[in-house]
Amino acid sequence: MLPVGYFHTVFTLPHKLNPLALRNKKTVYDILFKAVSETLLEFGRNNLGGKLGFLCILHTWDQVLRNHFHLHCVVPAGALSFDKSRWIPSKKKFLFDVTALSVVFRKKFINVLGIAFDKGQFVFPGDIAALATKRQFSRFIDSLWEHRWVVYCKKPFGGPEQVLDYIGRYTHRVAISNNRIINIQDGRVTFAYRDRKEGDVQKSKKIKADEFIRRFLLHVLPAGFMRIRHFGFLANRCKKQNIQQIREFKGVSESVTKKTKKNAQELMLELTGTDIAMCPCCKRETMEVIAEITPLWKMGFKYMDSS
Repeated sequence: MLPVGYFHTVFTLPHKLNPLALRNKKTVYDILFKAVSETLLEFGRNNLGGKLGFLCILHTWDQVLRNHFHLHCVVPAGALSFDKSRWIPSKKKFLFDVTALSVVFRKKFINVLGIAFDKGQFVFPGDIAALATKRQFSRFIDSLWEHRWVVYCKKPFGGPEQVLDYIGRYTHRVAISNNRIINIQDGRVTFAYRDRKEGDVQKSKKIKADEFIRRFLLHVLPAGFMRIRHFGFLANRCKKQNIQQIREFKGVSESVTKKTKKNAQELMLELTGTDIAMCPCCKRETMEVIAEITPLWKMGFKYMDSS
């Protein structure tokens, strides 16, 4: 973490892209990362005169588990000069104009989308089969220019500690957490959600179990896909050196936050209030490890098909 302010910017794909994205997850997600990273780096270069650094986190869902493809970006408030001689701060409460970000983001995404089609990187099964022709795909691309794409900046983080809390809790969420599931009964699942359109009011929704499972599985990522990526001066190949250099520019020689060593039981108790060592039956006594079961493969046994 750096001793500077942090901004939280979100880039969202229009729902018109959902059918294509669902059938070409890796390709579309990679294009999203590419378009967003190039957009932010360009604005850092043109508006701040240096290299921006940021991390992007892919989310694919909304509160009721429908498709909603977007990237959350955590951006330090400033840039590292290209000669790495100084830190260039941004304004404390303003990073970049979101309307301008939206225009550039849309252009970059659509351009890369067209290139991917020309390279044959898409498949067109089922109800998107018509898009397989050059003519129909060009019409589809033309339709993407008709609307303004949504980019917005959330309120800046309060400081590095708040950023750590966000990264630690929010970035590794799956589509829905267990504590949002209220009830499972009669083949239906009831879960809590927040209605953003009505002022973030908490509501509940009941749907059939198979529909719940279908929605949940929509958000399984392709095998090996990295949903958190670092760019600019925070890119993995140069992050350690750049962070130390920026700290020195800011007059801070050590890390802003110190690592704490806690075991799984302590972390779960702190974050969720649940003691995972407590007996699930009596809810009073603490369980103890009395033996470890060695997997058969470690004992040299091989799987045999009984058929």
